[in-house]
Amino acid sequence: MLDYIKGSVAELNPAYVVVDNHGMGYLLNISLSTYDAITRAGQGDVMLYVYEVIREDAHQLYGFINKREREAFLLLISVSGVGPNTARMILSSMSAEEFSQAIASNNVAMFKAVKGVGAKTAQRIIVDLKDKIKSTGSTLLIQNGAAAGEVFDEALAALVMLGFTQQASQKALKSLISSHPDLTVEQAIKMALKMM
Repeated sequence: MLDYIKGSVAELNPAYVVVDNHGMGYLLNISLSTYDAITRAGQGDVMLYVYEVIREDAHQLYGFINKREREAFLLLISVSGVGPNTARMILSSMSAEEFSQAIASNNVAMFKAVKGVGAKTAQRIIVDLKDKIKSTGSTLLIQNGAAAGEVFDEALAALVMLGFTQQASQKALKSLISSHPDLTVEQAIKMALKMM
């Protein structure tokens, strides 16, 4: 699994960036927050944290300017009904810090203001993520977020290599990790196999 990509910016627009890494161009879907950060940095060399979405019909990369934004993205896509593009829209509308504060303060209106997010989805985001996020000042603290994200990524890769579909594997792992955030990769794989 890719963790980050470092290289020069070959192409940049508000929806994606192409990063040239040793003569190979990686197209990464980005939020407006990441776009702004790259623009402010002057479009020279950049390092983006990565999340891979591998489906039967597509292989997409999502890029994030920092780990907090990636962690917020991973939490969002763990919510039923929130896909990668919706998560990217949410993070284009608010920073990772604003995202955590909106959840901590039950600010449904802030999520409803995002295109494509209705009242039910906004409420589900807050209910599902309330226990996983703690807001202290302007710092985003995701409880078990990084560890759970790594377990999810590694277990997902293993299940896909074993021949299970990406979608079924993601669904099983999201359910398992949200109810058992302290699982090891091995435990997550074994439990997911029993569910599929």
